[in-house]
Amino acid sequence: MTRSIFVTIHILPYWEDFPIRAKFAASHVDAIRKRMAVAFPNKEILIGETGWPSEGRMREGALPSRTNQARVVSEILGLAKQENFRVNLIEAYDQPWKRQLEGTVGGYWGLFDSAERALKYPPGEAISNFPFWKLQMGCGMVLSVFVFGAAWLTLRRRPWKPRLASWIAVGISATTAGILLGVATDKMFYESYGFGGWLGWGALLAAAIASPLLCANALMSGRALPTFLELLGPREDRARSVLTMVLGGGADRDHVDWRRDRARIRVRPALQGFSVCGADHGGGAVRHPDAAQPSAGGRAPDRRDRIAGLFAGAALYTGFNEGGENWQSLWTCAMYFLLAVTLWRGAGRANPRMSRPIAIPDRPIL
Repeated sequence: MTRSIFVTIHILPYWEDFPIRAKFAASHVDAIRKRMAVAFPNKEILIGETGWPSEGRMREGALPSRTNQARVVSEILGLAKQENFRVNLIEAYDQPWKRQLEGTVGGYWGLFDSAERALKYPPGEAISNFPFWKLQMGCGMVLSVFVFGAAWLTLRRRPWKPRLASWIAVGISATTAGILLGVATDKMFYESYGFGGWLGWGALLAAAIASPLLCANALMSGRALPTFLELLGPREDRARSVLTMVLGGGADRDHVDWRRDRARIRVRPALQGFSVCGADHGGGAVRHPDAAQPSAGGRAPDRRDRIAGLFAGAALYTGFNEGGENWQSLWTCAMYFLLAVTLWRGAGRANPRMSRPIAIPDRPIL
């Protein structure tokens, strides 16, 4: 070090052991540079690597986004000009292939996007985390209208007076589906990698779109959600309605995806993202089917309680591990708790063939 004329340091506020929020990132970089200048007097301190991601999962309060990336880069360059030090920003271009190794966040550190090789935030133009928000909002509104349309058409085919709670549930389902549709499609575009990734995200998004529509139909017709026994059990126990089978299959798709994400977070917690808008989009719109076959005596085995306990435990683990500043984590934990409550409610429920039927009009279910 005595013969060198400069010292190079790499500072990535997002990847710190205690992640730094975007609004403090530039001051964090400058503070470390000044500490190094004190430790190595008469040496030029170069910032060899620094930057901020535009996509990916939160780490505590550090949120990757286009606006945060523009803010951090702008403030660091401003400090470099003011304090007269040299800095190297990473990276010039997004490198989506890094998502396979580093998760979604690894592929989006560039100042230019990888598809069009265009600057993400041209000078003088407004910056948005959702550049296509108008199209996304329009598609969400259309889906909300379709959800209410599914409920209305169901009532036309089965004229009866549903409870007020049914209409409230349809309204909540339509609203959440419409709001989250654009966010979910955006996540699919940035998080899908390879054929398997696009296939998985496409199946999840399809289930998310179909679930609120089928849920509205079920609520307006008085149809209960199917249990696993009705979906996968012996032929004589299976549901006869095609719509019931599709509704249960869509809910199960969300269930499987959540369990997959939970396993990935346990193995690679710093890299795996949260299903903040994909699974929640469909899973939040329906009450999940019972998780196990009821016993002959009308009591469910402990399996449902165990699965519910796993979801509750996953929520507690994730919330504790990620901290209270990570709203993506808190959203995911809330969805896990909802699944746990649903499964606990199903425990001990009588076999649907032995239960008291719901009072509905004397017309067949198609």
